[in-house]
Amino acid sequence: MAGHLATGQIASYFVCATPRTGSSLLLGLLESTQVAGRPQAYFREPDEPLWADRWRIPRTSQGGFDYGDYVRAALRAGRSANGVFGAKLMWGTLEQVVDKLAGIHPDLAGDPVRLLDRAFGRTGFVFLRREDVVAQAVSWLRAEQSNVWYVGGSGEIGATGGGRTPTFDAGRIGQLVQMIEEHNAAWEAWFAAAGILPYVVRYEELDGDLVGVTLAVLRFLRLEMPEGHTIEARHQRQADELNDQWIARYRGESSAECLDQGDEAASYHRGV
Repeated sequence: MAGHLATGQIASYFVCATPRTGSSLLLGLLESTQVAGRPQAYFREPDEPLWADRWRIPRTSQGGFDYGDYVRAALRAGRSANGVFGAKLMWGTLEQVVDKLAGIHPDLAGDPVRLLDRAFGRTGFVFLRREDVVAQAVSWLRAEQSNVWYVGGSGEIGATGGGRTPTFDAGRIGQLVQMIEEHNAAWEAWFAAAGILPYVVRYEELDGDLVGVTLAVLRFLRLEMPEGHTIEARHQRQADELNDQWIARYRGESSAECLDQGDEAASYHRGV
């Protein structure tokens, strides 16, 4: 879906998402273009110390590090040769980044868009979401239980195993569906409040046309891929028949529960 970006090339962009929307897939595709940075989840708070160690950022006597140094190191790591920087932000991550940037630029505290522009240059936003939130929640549950969040990739920091065998859990799927819907609504409210019209990518469209969607994102960002270059997927698809079985089971149980509740309500009104 078309977003809006004022005239001129961006310096940075953020893929704004919720878990299990194909964000790692999209980031890998964008990186493969060689003009859209080397986007990663650089600002996921639990992973920041690991990135800091990789980039050899000096530690304070208390074991922390200067966040200005961290942002500068992320910019160096996440830029492609043309100077464009890319990164991924989940909903909860945005507030953390903005709060830390406000400590560096107190004159812009309370103005998240100007804070991001001050730190990262002229910034574009891509909003990645999934229409089938039940399928998304099932994928999230499996990743949560198995601790396998992606297969493939190129140097990202994250969990790739060591969990347990996935087990169907309708209650947890329901919780994740609600969380996804709340986070999508929060992103939309933030964009509206900030006056941002992001470029919207739907997972279902990305899954059906990897190259076409990637090229559309580049056009939105006003970036041109080198002639003759090939866009390549760097992550493997994880969904399988078990996902389909869990989706059908969850929907079946939810439908049965709704029918039972309807019968109970009808009996109540009849005085049964």
